[in-house]
Amino acid sequence: MIAPYFDKVRLGLSERVAIEAGIYRRDSLTKIAKDTGISRKSLSKEIRQNRTLATAAKFNGKDCRFAAECTRQCVCGDFLCRQECVFCRKIDCRTLCPAYSPLSCMRIQSPPYVCNVCQLRRGCVCDRAYYVATQAHAVAMRRYSESRSKPQTHGDELAALDKLVTPLIKKGQPLTHIYSTHRDKIPVSERTLYRYIDAGMLGVGNLDLRRKVSYRQRRKQKKAIDTITNKKFRETRTYEDFLAYLTKHPGTNYVEMDTVLGTQGKGKRMLTMLFVQQSLMLIFLMRDGKANSVVEHFDWLTSALGLKTFRKLFPVILTDNGSEFKYTLEMERTIDGANRTKIFYCDPQASWQKAHIEKNHEYIRYVIPKGKSLDPYTQEDFTILANHINNTKRLQHNGKAPIELAASDEFRELFRVTGIQPIPADDVMLKPRLLKP
Repeated sequence: MIAPYFDKVRLGLSERVAIEAGIYRRDSLTKIAKDTGISRKSLSKEIRQNRTLATAAKFNGKDCRFAAECTRQCVCGDFLCRQECVFCRKIDCRTLCPAYSPLSCMRIQSPPYVCNVCQLRRGCVCDRAYYVATQAHAVAMRRYSESRSKPQTHGDELAALDKLVTPLIKKGQPLTHIYSTHRDKIPVSERTLYRYIDAGMLGVGNLDLRRKVSYRQRRKQKKAIDTITNKKFRETRTYEDFLAYLTKHPGTNYVEMDTVLGTQGKGKRMLTMLFVQQSLMLIFLMRDGKANSVVEHFDWLTSALGLKTFRKLFPVILTDNGSEFKYTLEMERTIDGANRTKIFYCDPQASWQKAHIEKNHEYIRYVIPKGKSLDPYTQEDFTILANHINNTKRLQHNGKAPIELAASDEFRELFRVTGIQPIPADDVMLKPRLLKP
């Protein structure tokens, strides 16, 4: 049965075995092409590209058919030379001799381009070519692998790519953000962009990429400490209770909450809130790490937004077991006793249960390194930092920034109150020089 006639993008070993078998059957290229399901042009190219060449022995390395009997001298014009030109090491006589006739067989220049079934191959003194399926497949796969491993961008195109990408990386922008913003101007994939940087083809190196090293293996979770597990404010608000609540109320957009320290245990702190579905983060300045300071921010947000808007934005909040979050009832209810949110707590030493905000804190550390005091900063500084973080495009959101995903009326009101606003993608800065206290 004749196979359907079409061009294949890449031939497999089975097709190459069929081609070799057709050559030994002395089939025409047209018939082999139909049997293997490729065009005759593709078949001809396949045989010529992937055949195995066998070089014949040549007299003194010269492929002239007269080399063995040649006694010519002075072909170069040096009439004082008494050496036969075929043995000359200074000049290649084949480039000057008018009698040069290359020792080549015309049979491999025409179909089937190989000597597999040639009856004269035993006594032939010309270079030969054979089509062997396994060898042809190995040659093709090696060529394909090498073509994929070599840089595909050169010259002016590479210079333009370097001019675009390098300044943005030096501003602290993640490669995902750069690629999402300038996808139409970058001629390679994001993965290839990483390879170019690794190969030193651009003006930046691996040291300029913060996340080049893979994550370390997660440690085993330690056994829960009874003194934390039995804290009264955790009752009916454990992580299991949180999961049960989400199961009962599917589609709830919950918020993760945490604090960020400057100098350990001293001075000002950050109160961070992350809307998980949008990866949008709020950053508030706390004068200290006490529970009263957290409640004050809840009361201020409720007053500025209105209770109805607060409830829609913060229906559920998941946080850790820090002492700054121990005033559960005060956070869940307003001064008048009205319910405004529900608070749940992660298990002890299980920060991975609120992994979204933990990962998002890395953006903060790009600008404010760990251990640096937060005392010199103001709320305006933290608002600027939040704007640059929220305008950073994310791979998990198909190249969109968190601020682009928060489009409801409630979020617009939140932006008005907190000062969150869009900024041009190329202006995003995630380096310490963003904030100069």
